Amino acid sequence: MVEIFLRTLPFFVIIGLGYWAGRTRFFTQEATAYLTKFVFFFALSAMLFRFAATLPFAEIFNGRLIIGYLIGTLAVYALASLVAWIRGLDIPTAAVEAQCAAIGNVGFLGLPMLALLLSEAAIGPVMLILAVDLVVFSSLIVILINGGRDGKLTVKTLRLIGVGLLKNPMIVSISAGLIWSALQIPVPGPMNDFLTILGGAATPGALFAIGASLAGKSAERIEIAGWLSFCKLIIHPACVAVALLWLVPVDTFSATVAIAAAALPVAGNVYMLAAHYGVAPHRASAAILLSTAASILTVPLIIGWLAAL
Repeated sequence: MVEIFLRTLPFFVIIGLGYWAGRTRFFTQEATAYLTKFVFFFALSAMLFRFAATLPFAEIFNGRLIIGYLIGTLAVYALASLVAWIRGLDIPTAAVEAQCAAIGNVGFLGLPMLALLLSEAAIGPVMLILAVDLVVFSSLIVILINGGRDGKLTVKTLRLIGVGLLKNPMIVSISAGLIWSALQIPVPGPMNDFLTILGGAATPGALFAIGASLAGKSAERIEIAGWLSFCKLIIHPACVAVALLWLVPVDTFSATVAIAAAALPVAGNVYMLAAHYGVAPHRASAAILLSTAASILTVPLIIGWLAAL
């Protein structure tokens, strides 16, 4: 357990360094926004494409893993939505809380961390999980927010979802890489070197950007943030564990990767969606801040438990 904690510690130290830079204004909000854009559109996309293009397609796609992860994630999504409904929240606000409870920082934090801790064989399952989060749950929250406001699902909302997916560089890079892999086209040496160099900036850049962005987050509504953080860090991996170890069992390694991914803190894009639609951005902000701080302890504990299986 101590060894795993020490191996995850450098990731959180870089996040802490970014937080310090943002908090002291050494790194401004504008600088953070541009760093995030560089990582999102260039570095992380290069990393995802290279991994997807160089891995055999059969090793990446795992239908049982997708189904099991969906079951576990939908379970915690439904629980958070039920609690929100009992508290009398409207549909858009409940959707934001459910998104906080179920969607983790798989792209910026999970991909580099799990590849290091669990070996590069973890990259395939992590990319599948990332794709499910982006395609299914990023679409679901847009449907719930717009449907909750308009009282119906409109063509405009569906168009918005479709355009959003087509413009998402992570979806585009994963899809392009999978097509490249399925066609069995070799990656030329210079192209592979280019992708390796550019993708190498993704890990430190993403971690630093996470920390710097956290400096601008508030800790309001701490009780709600605590509940949502508990859902994300404890209940979500527990639900995914039940789904993948018993309901839709997969091989131990794939289950380990998926459960570890489910244990990650709330994703930053939940706040961006909440802020964009003007729906509970402060509670999303607080949940991201609190869950990221608590994950310094919870993530090593859960990965240590998985290692003992």
